[in-house]
Amino acid sequence: MLNYQLDHVFRALADPTRRTILERLTAGEASVSELARPLEMSLAAVLQHVQMLEVSGLVRSRKRGRVRTCRIESEALRAAESWLSERRALWSRRLDQLGTLLAEQQKGSRK
Repeated sequence: MLNYQLDHVFRALADPTRRTILERLTAGEASVSELARPLEMSLAAVLQHVQMLEVSGLVRSRKRGRVRTCRIESEALRAAESWLSERRALWSRRLDQLGTLLAEQQKGSRK
């Protein structure tokens, strides 16, 4: 389940428009109309991006009357950050091991 969720998070973050929307939402809630203002696309296209962000769990929205208001949800972002931190630690250990191995090989070839 976690990998499925991470797939959606990374797919959502891969698009610059969705990253722009998320960046705007870090300042606070906004309507879809407010999110669309600085973007050069239709309201319907922005709504599709918002829906993708909702599927990923990065954004939640609510509708009151004709206004859909969005807010950022940090839990999905925390899960992605945790996954990346684990990978970073693994890669760091492997690179350290490689460095040690290469140093040992270099010492052995000098003898």
